[in-house]
Amino acid sequence: MTQTYAALLRGINVSGHRKVPMAELRSLLEGLGHGDVRTHLQSGNAVFTTAAGTPEAELTAAIEDAIEDRFGFRVDCLVRDGAYLAAVADACPFPTAGVEGKQLHALYFSGPPDAGRFAAIDQEAYRPEAFALGDRVLYLYVPEGLGRSKLGDAVSRPSLSEGLVVTARNWNTVLKLVEMTREG
Repeated sequence: MTQTYAALLRGINVSGHRKVPMAELRSLLEGLGHGDVRTHLQSGNAVFTTAAGTPEAELTAAIEDAIEDRFGFRVDCLVRDGAYLAAVADACPFPTAGVEGKQLHALYFSGPPDAGRFAAIDQEAYRPEAFALGDRVLYLYVPEGLGRSKLGDAVSRPSLSEGLVVTARNWNTVLKLVEMTREG
């Protein structure tokens, strides 16, 4: 029995740094024994199948170690199963119909974020931008996109997510990963 997972790599292929070609990432994942390996975009999104019930932390550690062995640098990674990704999309507290991908983002955390740290952010000061915490995720609505977002800067402060790995995906990618994990 297999289960479909997505690996979300943080901070690769940005401005020519920390290059991890997707063909090599697929090969690396296959070398770890995973099946039906597919990638999406160049920013570190991979979907694969493996034995059902394999702990996400175990998969994450194996992928991070393999990337370091092959490429010579460490890359933070989060692995989530398809059911979790679908639940994140379904639980979005913001309207998603007609939203552009750049307007809505999911910031995935390696563990539960400290809600008290985020409560200190005065959301009224940033309207119409808004955020909401979910299950190991922060939903970020930024109507003008992240490039102009003051709230995006505020929720991205390292002190808010201290001790956690965080990686963001725009809403188009969130939905594509849900679709890809359902296909697997």
